Amino acid sequence: MNSRVRGRVNRFQLNPCNNSKREPFARKSLLFFLRTSRTETKNTLNALAMSSWKSLLLRIGEKCPEYGGIADYKDHIESCFGVIRRELEHSAGDVLPFLIQCVEQLPHKIPLYGTLVGLLNLEDEQIVSKIVAKVHSGLQEALISGDCNRIRILMRFLTVLMCSKVLQPTSLVVIFETLLSSAATTVDEEKGNPAWQARADFYISCILACLPWGGAELFEQVPEEVERIMVGIEAYFSIRKHISDAGLSVFEDLDEKGSTYNEKDFLEDLWSRIQDLSSASWKLESVPRPHLSFEAQLVAGKSHDFGPISCPEQPSPSSATSGISFGRQRHEAELKYPQRIRRLNIFPASKAEDIQPIDRFVVEEYLLDVLLYLNGCRKECAAYMAGLPVPFRYEYLMAETIFSQLLLLPEPPFKPAYYTLVIIDLCKALPGAFPAVVAGAVRVLFEKIADLDMECRTRLILWFSHHLSNFQFIWPWEEWAHVLDLPKWSPQRVFVQEVLEREVRLSYYDKIKQSIENAPALENLLPPKGGPSFKYGGEDGKNGTEHELSLELNAMVKGRQTSRDIIAWIEESLFPAHGLEVALRVVAQTLLDIGSKSFTHLITVLERYGQVIAKICSDQDRQIMLIGEISSYWKNNNQMIAITIDRMMGYRLLSNLAVVRWVFSPSNVNQFHISDHPWEVLRNAVSKTYNRICDLRKEILSMEKNVLSAEEAASKAREELEAAESKLTLMDGEPVLGENPVRMKRLKSNADRAKEEELSVRESLEAKEALLARAIDENEALFITLYKSFSSVLAEPLREAFKDEGVLKPEGEADEMAIDLESSTAMELDKENGRPKKRYPLKYLCGSKGFDILC
Repeated sequence: MNSRVRGRVNRFQLNPCNNSKREPFARKSLLFFLRTSRTETKNTLNALAMSSWKSLLLRIGEKCPEYGGIADYKDHIESCFGVIRRELEHSAGDVLPFLIQCVEQLPHKIPLYGTLVGLLNLEDEQIVSKIVAKVHSGLQEALISGDCNRIRILMRFLTVLMCSKVLQPTSLVVIFETLLSSAATTVDEEKGNPAWQARADFYISCILACLPWGGAELFEQVPEEVERIMVGIEAYFSIRKHISDAGLSVFEDLDEKGSTYNEKDFLEDLWSRIQDLSSASWKLESVPRPHLSFEAQLVAGKSHDFGPISCPEQPSPSSATSGISFGRQRHEAELKYPQRIRRLNIFPASKAEDIQPIDRFVVEEYLLDVLLYLNGCRKECAAYMAGLPVPFRYEYLMAETIFSQLLLLPEPPFKPAYYTLVIIDLCKALPGAFPAVVAGAVRVLFEKIADLDMECRTRLILWFSHHLSNFQFIWPWEEWAHVLDLPKWSPQRVFVQEVLEREVRLSYYDKIKQSIENAPALENLLPPKGGPSFKYGGEDGKNGTEHELSLELNAMVKGRQTSRDIIAWIEESLFPAHGLEVALRVVAQTLLDIGSKSFTHLITVLERYGQVIAKICSDQDRQIMLIGEISSYWKNNNQMIAITIDRMMGYRLLSNLAVVRWVFSPSNVNQFHISDHPWEVLRNAVSKTYNRICDLRKEILSMEKNVLSAEEAASKAREELEAAESKLTLMDGEPVLGENPVRMKRLKSNADRAKEEELSVRESLEAKEALLARAIDENEALFITLYKSFSSVLAEPLREAFKDEGVLKPEGEADEMAIDLESSTAMELDKENGRPKKRYPLKYLCGSKGFDILC
């Protein structure tokens, strides 16, 4: 199967959404070799090129042409060892870094690479000592920088090197003890900083995650040390705090078994699995053990010492005793050391009853590693995910792992489109198994959609519609025809409705209507068919003054009159005679109609006549009226409403506050439970505001570097000029410049130009900093407006609900439970650049009059 999947870069999705840094060059080169070595060879020369030592290292363990189509691990290792041994004689400087790179970015092959290094250790101990030294320096750097993935992978590699007799088992134990000591110190309330428990938990998880790859060998060689480590970890669990992920759970309500709050957290669950593995004499099926085939040879090799490592000191606890400062540090730690997976149990346990708990953990590690390191090469990613080195079937587990990442809260590690493409490629790579598994997952999630978190519902809708668009929109819609009998606000009905609308966006109305011909009643859930609804386009709109005004404005635009001319016409003729409402309606409807033919037409209209719109809609109230006209014009196309509002925000014609006020208007509030349309507009507004801040910060960082460069250039030019001016000679008894006047003039010109450049860059930096300060203020105002809007919308239903339960008392009877608003802080907003924090009382934020409620 693997040899049929061709590697190719998916340019639609390369990088993580929350890690927008560019891929390092080394990683790009590895992806390049992965893609080229998959490509079919056309002649003997290409075949020889593809059989290079790099290709052999990359393809080890795979059934591929490089190894003659043989899938035996022992043959692969022997073949690769022979080539690498010869290559090391004249290009060790290239081989060692590439080998380490393969280890770090193809971690599911670490047992093979570890055995290969063990065989090399028999031939050249110095080369292997360099490998150990590189791993040591890499691990130390990763610990200092907090590179979680590199720490985890290198520790796994060290464990495998111990199994291959390359590393002393006591050296590995010392590493474990170092991490364990740091973790225990961190969570100690007297000596450490419990706010950084996330890092301590990560260190413990790294120790536990190594044991499936080498627990048996460690226990055989140093049983007392292993027992000491296990006792230390058990002691750690006695002092750490249980982590509740209830707030980040995909499903909001309780399951059939009861409360989810008392379940084991990720680390406690891993510890339980490792204890079961220990009870089973460290036997598992998911980790290949190729070193056993060479055990008689490997015992003759020299075991190297690894050397000590040090963990970074935990940040000092905050001097403030408030929970806010503790929470801020805890949040920072969780961002730097995030939990890798939150398991999503979609299928019944019977679907994976043959997979032991520890094997499930190992397969999850494989899958997550492949998703992480091959995200720029989706077909390779799918090929490796479908061909993991395990002897059992794992399609259901693979689907659960992918969906757990797609639906991970608060955001997935990569853009959702990446998971969509991987699922599509897996369906094509495993046509007899995976499509049915995906369909089963969709059905289960659909049945539980009422309990699904709202953000996860939106992601599921976007994924499912995109997925179906790649498979001719084929789905047994008759299974879901019953949703028409449900209320309009029913989550299942809304799900089907939103999926159909997204499909129409990805295709066209008639195509989607044809795809649901087996359930024709679902046509009632399709969005309206048709284009814009121009107020002055129908028979009713062709009569009257506004129609004449629209024609006049249309003629002015077609006559390419300037914005200034149109503004003058509005101020002199339109506005005085007909008022603001008519003027805004005529201008908005006419310009929208001119720009309705395509996205390019819309952009052109906004660029040419955006000043006209800005002149009329100069405050929030008028901007809300403008959004109302947009909604009226595109009432049959929610997508165009969202696009038009988004583009107008981009041109600063609409403020984010106006958009929020429009979203929370009574007409839209009534749509909150039956349509995603208002939420889509709101998400776009919030994202655009946040992205603007991120972009400005990136630009400021770049400009700060430019300022330093300009300062250095100006300083260098000034020094050259001063050095030239210091060279004086006597002529006729008078001191004169000894340098050539032409050169002096050039140096002075260079110094002046460098100084001007420095001043220019500084001014640009100051301007960007001012824009950033303004954007932060806008973001703060947006947050407060959102908070107040949600509070206002929720206050009345909550008040009624609490009245029914007797929780709330009328204002006159609430004296004993009244909140001291003066002494309690409702909200503290972090302000940058040393500006003071603002305080907002609860009543001001919630807008509650008759009751003191905590919003």
